[in-house]
Amino acid sequence: MGSYSAGGQGFDLSSTFRNLCRSSPWKWTSLRFEYLERPGTGATMVRAWLRRPGALRLETPDGQLLHSTTGINDSRDDLYLSSTRRSWLLPAHLVTPVYDDAGLVRRRPEAAYGEPSFGNGRLAAALDPVELAGNAPVPLEFPDTNPVFLEEPREVDHEGRLALETIVTRSRTYVPSDPAEPLAHTGRTLIRIDAGTGVCVASQSLDGDSSGKGHWLKFLAVDEYMLDDLFLAESMNLTDVRRHIPWDIGPAA
Repeated sequence: MGSYSAGGQGFDLSSTFRNLCRSSPWKWTSLRFEYLERPGTGATMVRAWLRRPGALRLETPDGQLLHSTTGINDSRDDLYLSSTRRSWLLPAHLVTPVYDDAGLVRRRPEAAYGEPSFGNGRLAAALDPVELAGNAPVPLEFPDTNPVFLEEPREVDHEGRLALETIVTRSRTYVPSDPAEPLAHTGRTLIRIDAGTGVCVASQSLDGDSSGKGHWLKFLAVDEYMLDDLFLAESMNLTDVRRHIPWDIGPAA
């Protein structure tokens, strides 16, 4: 699938930034990370395990389980399957987008998009920040129809990983996936997109009543193997027959 090349040589970084915002569904399958909503403290940080599609586990810093689901047992009865066209859409990783020369997504196909979340929609929006770019480039003659206007992006280090950072401003066409928790706030918003995954790893409102609001995300692992059991509140492991099983048979007669 290709990946963003450090240095941005030969590429327009504004287009690269937008294409990176469209690329998340095709750049990773599982993530382990720490997530903090701003304003906040280390006490409000959560640790997360996420495996596409739909498996999410959240814990407090001291290991207390907050939320866990595999997403593999969702009901899809005959009525559901026949009632909506969306029911028949394939997951994004099973359909092919249009890539640019850097291997980033220029145009997204119709697919069953959507990331698991908890509490509000900000986490899901950060995991797939397409709301900052739209599904495809806008016509050159109508640049004001981009969802956001952005300053020239620059490469930065984010928790040891390459990211693209810029300041965005909403346009009239910006539609957040969660209106109550947009990635781009009214006024200017600082945005960072991880170059390797297309995830929005940081956002911070710079103006107005929302100043300081946003999020911070730190990757602990990308594409590591995760068992279903990790996402269950109660372990469903069967007995390991290789281990000695003691039997209480009472006192000898």
